[in-house]
Amino acid sequence: MSPELAAPRRRRSLSVHIVGQNAGLLLVFAMLAAAVALYCLFYWMQQRSFPGNFELTSTVDNTMPLAMAAIGQTIVVLTRGLDLSVGGIIDLTNALAAVHMQDSLGSMLGWTVLVLLAGAALGFLNGLLVGVGRLQPIVVTLATLSIFQGLAIRVLPQPGGAIPPGYTALLVNMNQPWALLYLVLCAGLWLAFRRSAIGVAIIAVGNDEAAARANGINVVRSRVIAYTLSGVFAAAAGLFLAATATAGDATSGNGFTLSSIVAVVLGGVNLFGGRGSAIGAMAGGFVTTMIVNILFFSRIDPLYQSFYEGLFLIIAVVVGGGIGRMLRRRR
Repeated sequence: MSPELAAPRRRRSLSVHIVGQNAGLLLVFAMLAAAVALYCLFYWMQQRSFPGNFELTSTVDNTMPLAMAAIGQTIVVLTRGLDLSVGGIIDLTNALAAVHMQDSLGSMLGWTVLVLLAGAALGFLNGLLVGVGRLQPIVVTLATLSIFQGLAIRVLPQPGGAIPPGYTALLVNMNQPWALLYLVLCAGLWLAFRRSAIGVAIIAVGNDEAAARANGINVVRSRVIAYTLSGVFAAAAGLFLAATATAGDATSGNGFTLSSIVAVVLGGVNLFGGRGSAIGAMAGGFVTTMIVNILFFSRIDPLYQSFYEGLFLIIAVVVGGGIGRMLRRRR
C-alpha cells in the first residue's frame, strides 16, 4: 500500500477511535444541545422572547445539587457499585446546614467543612460495609438510605431553619450564573483525579477486579475511597440545595437518588463499571433539568409530566446507548 493511501486510513482510524472512546461524552453534549434548542423553542412560543439571564441562572442553580450528586455517583458506578444512599446524605447534610449555620464567616466556613466531613463519614460507612464486609452495594446503600433519612428527620422534623444570605450568594448567586465556575472547578478536579493513582485504581477495579488485584491494586481500599468521595459530593449537593432553597428540608433530597443515576446513565457512564466520565454525568444532570423545563413550557398537564419525563429519559438512554455501541463497533 502506498504511503499516500496509508496516511488517510491511519487518520480515519484514529478519528474513529477517538470518537468511540468519547462516544458517551459526545452523545450527552449532543442531547444537551438538542434539549436547549427545544427549550428555547417552547419558551419563545409561550413568551415571544428567548430565555435570558434569569432563566439561565435559575437552570444552573437548580441543577447544581444534581450535578454534585452525579459526580459522586459516577465514582461509585465506575467500581461496578451503586450508591442508593445519596438522597439520605443530601437530606441529612442540608438539614444540618439549615439548623446550625449562622450568618458569620466563621460559622459558614466551619459548618461547610463539618457538613462535608459528615458526608465523608457516611460514605466511608457505606464503603466499609461494601468493601470490607463484602455486602451487595444495592442492599447496603438502600439500608443506609433509610437510616440517614431517619437521622435527617431527627435533626429537622419539619422544613425550616435558615441559610445565611451571604452563603446563598457565595454558592448560587441569584443574579448571575456564577455556579458555573464550580462546575468548571469540578471538571478540572475530575481530569486530575482520573489521572491520579486512586482514580486509575478505581477504574481498574471496575474493568476487571481480578486483574486489578493481580497488579497490586488494593481493591478494598479503592472501593472504600469511592464511597467516601460519593458521600462528600452528596454532602456538597446538600449544601447547594440548602443554599438554593435558603432553608432546610429533611425530605428534599429523596428524589436525587434516582435522578443521579439517570444523570450518570445519560452521561455515558457504564453501569457495569470501568468506563465513564463525571463531566458527562454533570452534562446528564443538565439534560434532566432541561427535560423538566421543556415539559413545563410545553404546557403538559402536571399530572402527566412524570410520565413524559420518564418516557423521554428512556428514549434518550436507549438511543444514546445504541449509537454508542455502533460507534464502538466501528473502531
